[in-house]
Amino acid sequence: MGIPVIVIGAGGHAKVLIDALLTIGIEVLGATDMDPVRLDSSICGLRVLGDDNILVRYAPQAVRLVNGLGSVAVTTARQKIYEKYKGLGYSFETIIHPSAVVSKDVDLSEGVQVMAGAIIQVGSRIGQNTIINTGATVDHDCEIGAHVHLAPGAILSGSVKVGSGTHVGTGAVVIQNVRVGRNDVIGAGSVVVENIADGRKVIGVPAREWSS
Repeated sequence: MGIPVIVIGAGGHAKVLIDALLTIGIEVLGATDMDPVRLDSSICGLRVLGDDNILVRYAPQAVRLVNGLGSVAVTTARQKIYEKYKGLGYSFETIIHPSAVVSKDVDLSEGVQVMAGAIIQVGSRIGQNTIINTGATVDHDCEIGAHVHLAPGAILSGSVKVGSGTHVGTGAVVIQNVRVGRNDVIGAGSVVVENIADGRKVIGVPAREWSS
């Protein structure tokens, strides 16, 4: 029996993660959440143990953590959670759903989550705490930084580079050899055909910079 896990967060993304963890036979002790409404409730039949502060009751050697926060447009909250608990000595579980297709020649860093139906092709490298969400596709030789979220159905063609902290929206497409910067937001359904600098928001077909 391996080391049990605790999921940080009890929302929708956490629910999908718990389902995946139980499917692959990893023991889940429960979840935590900072929302008072979710305390003293359950998720996928498991208890919400309390808020995140309860985690320090568990020695870093006794449990592994799962980052159950999703991201909509920004990945900052996920990054802060990951860095806080890594700094306290905890480790994060890397999760690959059994229906995902992951080449043997792929480098997955700590805490990566590869969800149902996702595909990661040969030669790709995925940074820590990154989500490759449901049905997302990462083709050959892509380089994805830390704390990135590829939302459901997103597609990276071959040799795409994505900087840390970037959110690639649902169904977005990035064509081959494009470089996407750090902390970018690519809107849902967009098609990226040219490089994007750091800290940009783009949307449309083809994708163009957008400012609110």
